[in-house]
Amino acid sequence: MIRVLLVDDQALLRAGLRMILENADDVDVVGEADDGATATALAVQTTPDVILMDVRMPEVDGLEATRRIRASLPDGPRILILTTFDLDEYVYAALRAGASGFLLKDTLAADLLSAIRVVAKGDAIVAPSVTRRLIERHIGTSGDPLPRTEAELRVLTEREREVLELIARGLSNAEIAGRLFLTEGTVKGHVSRILTKLGLRDRVQAVVFSYECGLVRAGA
Repeated sequence: MIRVLLVDDQALLRAGLRMILENADDVDVVGEADDGATATALAVQTTPDVILMDVRMPEVDGLEATRRIRASLPDGPRILILTTFDLDEYVYAALRAGASGFLLKDTLAADLLSAIRVVAKGDAIVAPSVTRRLIERHIGTSGDPLPRTEAELRVLTEREREVLELIARGLSNAEIAGRLFLTEGTVKGHVSRILTKLGLRDRVQAVVFSYECGLVRAGA
C-alpha cells in the first residue's frame, strides 16, 4: 500500500482527494493537515510514502513545510506540490527545497493516482514540460544568486552530460534511448549514476540542477 498524507487548507478539496484515493486498492490515506506546521508533525508521526502538499496556506505554507519535512526526514516521503496555476511563483522554490514534482489541482483522478504511484516508486517528473516552463520562468528572475556552477558538471562523462541535458528538456528514459540510440536499461543506468555523482534525489532535482548550472538555459 502507498501511504499518502493530504495537506490543503480547503476541507472540501481534501475531502475530494480522499474520496479519489480511497477508491484505489493500493493507496491508504494516513492523515490530513490544513497547514504546513501540522503537516510536518504528521509526516514524522505517520511516515507516509507520498505527501500531496498545497502551496498557499496560512501561517506555514507548502514551501516552508517542504523544507521542514526534508530536514526532519531526509530519506522520507516524496512530496508532490498541489497548485491552482501551473506558474505558481512558489513551486520552483519548492522544487529546490526537495519536492519531487507538482500537480495542478484540476488534474484528472486517473492522472493523480498515476502520479502518486510513479513518485512512490522513486521516480519523477510529473508533467515535465510544465515543470520546465516554470523553472525557465524563475531561473535568473528572482534576484538570488544561483547555487550551482558549471564546474560541478566535471564529475560527469560526456555521455552522462548528454543524458542530463535531455532529462532537463523533459524527455523520458524511452525518448532519451531513442535519441541516443541506446537501450532503455542503459539510459536508466546513466540516470542512476548522474543522480549519485551529483548528490541529487530524483529527476526533478536533476532538471533544477541543469538550469542552475547553465547546462540548459531558459528559453533555449
